[in-house]
Amino acid sequence: MENGKKERNGYWSGLLSGLLLAVLLLGLAYIGRQVYRIYEARQIANGKEQSELLTDYTTAKIEVIEETIEKYYLSDTELSVLEDGLYSGMVDALGDPYSVYYSAAELTEIQQKTEGIYYGIGAYISKGATDDFCTISGVIKDTPAEEAGLRAGDIIYEVDGVLAQGMGTTEIVALIKGEEGTIVTLTLIREGETDYLEVPVERRKIESPTVEWEMLENNIGYILITEFDDVTTDQFAEAMAECRGQGMQSLILDLRSNPGGNLSTVCEIARMLLPKGLIVYTEDKAGNREEYSCDGDRVIDIPVVVLVNGYSASASEILAGAIQDYGVGTIMGTTTFGKGIVQRIISLSDGSAVKLTVSKYYTPAGNDIHEKGIVPDVEVEFDGDAYYADGTDNQLEEAVRHLSGE
Repeated sequence: MENGKKERNGYWSGLLSGLLLAVLLLGLAYIGRQVYRIYEARQIANGKEQSELLTDYTTAKIEVIEETIEKYYLSDTELSVLEDGLYSGMVDALGDPYSVYYSAAELTEIQQKTEGIYYGIGAYISKGATDDFCTISGVIKDTPAEEAGLRAGDIIYEVDGVLAQGMGTTEIVALIKGEEGTIVTLTLIREGETDYLEVPVERRKIESPTVEWEMLENNIGYILITEFDDVTTDQFAEAMAECRGQGMQSLILDLRSNPGGNLSTVCEIARMLLPKGLIVYTEDKAGNREEYSCDGDRVIDIPVVVLVNGYSASASEILAGAIQDYGVGTIMGTTTFGKGIVQRIISLSDGSAVKLTVSKYYTPAGNDIHEKGIVPDVEVEFDGDAYYADGTDNQLEEAVRHLSGE
């Protein structure tokens, strides 16, 4: 009996070992076949131009990875998702936070946003080149973001429980957007708070008023530009006309937390303020220079203060830098973000696109402000405690005192 039992145990152990060996051999055969396919692609490509070699080898390797995922990956996945990830990864490999791949759906959303109408919460999102997380750089008035108490400077740690570390602004915006009336929960890190803040925010249709204006004491006009979109030029022209019609004798132009926008838009607005000459010029990697100029027919003829802060970036820095270089206004606040590079969206035949950094821009005096920012003529730190306690805006008050001659 004992011997029979041992024999049976030996039989099953041998059978199990044989099965494991067979599985191992099949796995090794599969891996070997895939490695050989890559090797074969390399050999076939020998003697070809470098671009052809890369194409053959890369195509073979992509096929191997795709088949490996299909064979071994635990969950189901769609080919279109893998393809988008492939294209995104290629652009991400540049290491440039401003260069992005857009699927066709994402490109449509971006185009809607630059037109000044989109669906979301009404907050501006930015990210520095060395930052791990995106930050709320500004909040639009009378939007869900303002109603929920979001603040400029809030760091976005999670969106609906998804860790936001390493994500770019496009990914974060895509997570925040959704169907109108639904709720997105932001987990925030806020200076002065000892724990994370969980903030639910309702998604609604946002018709972005990119320009706001009012008349202050001593005939001081106040114009706020939140972003440079397609609609901004007309909105700014209307605000200037309204302020002049009400006797404006000096102007506060508020560019605080303005993340930028269209180069063409900011140049049109600059042409309503600057004397004849350069507004900005760009240079690409080949040294080709493109100039954007002003005819000086509508140069501002009253004292101007431009308010800026660390979230004033890109197009807002173009305008502030030109005003500073020509001496037609006083820059006040804190040093700007320092984004002195230009991106271009290049459409692809399937409706998708890539946004690439294509050039650097320089102020009229030739200043390169990238990763340096524009240093204000009058530095005034923002008193956030006072603002969120009773609405006191110490930077705006200082601008009023400056223009009132106090």
